[in-house]
Amino acid sequence: MAVEQTPAQVGAQSRIHNIGYRSYDGQRLGRAYARRSLYSQSLRGAYGLGRSVKSKVLPMVLVAVMCAPAAIMVAVTVATTAKELPVEYTNYAIVMQAVIGLYVASQAPQAVSRDLRFKTVPLYFSRPIETADYVRAKFAALASALFLITAVPLVVLYVGALLAKLDFTDQTKGFLQGLVSVALLSLLFAGIGLVISAVTPRRGFGIAAVIAVLTISYGAVSTLQAIADAQGSGSAVPWIGLFSPITLVDGVQTAFLGATSAYPGGVGPSTGEGVIFLLAVLGLIAGCYGLLMRRYRKVGL
Repeated sequence: MAVEQTPAQVGAQSRIHNIGYRSYDGQRLGRAYARRSLYSQSLRGAYGLGRSVKSKVLPMVLVAVMCAPAAIMVAVTVATTAKELPVEYTNYAIVMQAVIGLYVASQAPQAVSRDLRFKTVPLYFSRPIETADYVRAKFAALASALFLITAVPLVVLYVGALLAKLDFTDQTKGFLQGLVSVALLSLLFAGIGLVISAVTPRRGFGIAAVIAVLTISYGAVSTLQAIADAQGSGSAVPWIGLFSPITLVDGVQTAFLGATSAYPGGVGPSTGEGVIFLLAVLGLIAGCYGLLMRRYRKVGL
């Protein structure tokens, strides 16, 4: 049977504990610091740094796969005293586009899907980060990660070319053109990968969707270009390249960077046609950014 206590007895047993809550009077680092922190953590996460050993395996394997052909090419060039590299700097990423696509498919969902799945996005936006800060940090982090994985093999080729005593001016020009090409590719692929991944909180679905979009679009465009070239419609080949991300980049570098086109028959867009390709690439990048902003404004509510 419970014993009823009088108010005096309750008051005698009550205690007020000072548990030390105080207002924060230290330095407030603000939005810029939060944005930089989100960028650096997302960039590290794209290579599995700061995560489990299992998370590091695939990114590091893909980096090795990207660099291995470049190292082999350099060894062959040095051993045979060849007068040029087997592959142009601007064409290396085109040749290795399957590996790049796999990297995007594996890391774009990792960058955004977990935040959606565990509903932590509203916590980011509570303060001081805003929607634009989150989107820019994630976009910049994935683009930077892609630039690293595509630029490092070019550095290997460039250093090897200098060791093989190839012409310094030609190699430097080609190397810089290659860097411009992979920078554009990194921005485009990062935008596409993030937009697709931001649609679903399921990482597996995001991986499959990114692979499907990049692979199917490239396969369909390449097939149509081959058919057009075989039927003598060479003028249509460059325009078909507008419908795949990797062929878009190929068209831009062919028109403005002096690259040899990977299109069937080696027929790439002219400089005038290249303007349309460049506008298409920039429009896609801007469109991806806009779609991400719209998506995260809804998620953050």
